[in-house]
Amino acid sequence: MQKLWLTMAQVIAGAAIALAALLALDQVIPGLLPSQTGNLTIREVAQNGAAPRVGSFADAAQKSLSSVVNIFTSKQVRAPANPLMNDPFFRRFFGMPKENHTQRVANLGSGVIVSEDGYILTNHHVVEAAEEIQVALPDGRNLEAQLIGSDPETDIAVLRIKQNGLRPITFARPDSARVGDIVLAIGNPFGVGQTVTMGIVSALGRSHLGINTFENYIQTDAAINPGNSGGALVDAAGNLVGLNTAIFSRSGGNLGIGFAIPVSILRQVMDEIVRHGSVVRGWVGIEVQDITPEIADSFSMKTPQGALIAGVLRGGPADRSGIRPGDVLLAVDGNAVGDSSSLLQLISALKPGRDARLRLLRERTEIQLNVKVERRPVQPRNE
Repeated sequence: MQKLWLTMAQVIAGAAIALAALLALDQVIPGLLPSQTGNLTIREVAQNGAAPRVGSFADAAQKSLSSVVNIFTSKQVRAPANPLMNDPFFRRFFGMPKENHTQRVANLGSGVIVSEDGYILTNHHVVEAAEEIQVALPDGRNLEAQLIGSDPETDIAVLRIKQNGLRPITFARPDSARVGDIVLAIGNPFGVGQTVTMGIVSALGRSHLGINTFENYIQTDAAINPGNSGGALVDAAGNLVGLNTAIFSRSGGNLGIGFAIPVSILRQVMDEIVRHGSVVRGWVGIEVQDITPEIADSFSMKTPQGALIAGVLRGGPADRSGIRPGDVLLAVDGNAVGDSSSLLQLISALKPGRDARLRLLRERTEIQLNVKVERRPVQPRNE
């Protein structure tokens, strides 16, 4: 019996020594042992797994600041008529003609240098209808700019200044932005001068906003205000991820919801404008709307998919091919249609002059039709 008690005492003593050693080791390597509160086991990060501390984004800002410019535009507009101008006595007394006067109005925005030989990206609405465009470089020089071309449906414009040896911005890889990434917005808000603000990527792929025809925006809470339009949205390494374009605001000021055009669209549209002066897109002459659960139920569809054809242009490509209002467009050349927005993207990517094969649902029966793609007519920008 004495021997048994001695053995048990040795086992207990060994366990106590082992537990003490583990507790001591946990002090050296935190997280080795799980932390417990009652019956809840908590997983705690070790010191070497903690988030890195970033004290400054000065390097990222410095890398991109020299590639962002201020843009000033002006145009002549007719001044509003004064009712007193219709009084002959008033005109004779003050020696003023009856015709309305014109006045020059100015606009401001921002732009991004994309090549050493003077190509600059900005928004279409910054330079729309401008008669004179001036670009202010970060070093203080003011140069006249030429409009190479613009695309109202994505709100992108390309300018060029006669200057070599510029410092172009570095483009981030397409679709590299992630929700939660830190971003910097650089531009000229309210004309106060070049300004850097910080935020995060709040969301990706924002559409159905009614801002432009083709929408696939990066949403950010980095402060964007009037004058920032056309400026750069860069990542924490100073690489361009988007072009600041619009804000959601009821007052005209920043509310923490801004939108930027991603580099994937910027590069595609910019290349088209530089090569052809405009963007060539496919068109078949239809109006579409999203499939609601009620519409899907009426077509005996298990889930809403595709886009409902709400209208067909008489004499247009779709009309000539036999497409009717009420058809549901399910696929374009084998590519499934998710909603009206994705359908617009699929059709606009088609090359004019070629045939496209469309899969449709008509009266609960799937059919396939070929349609001759034409060039999309120029559409006015949404206001």
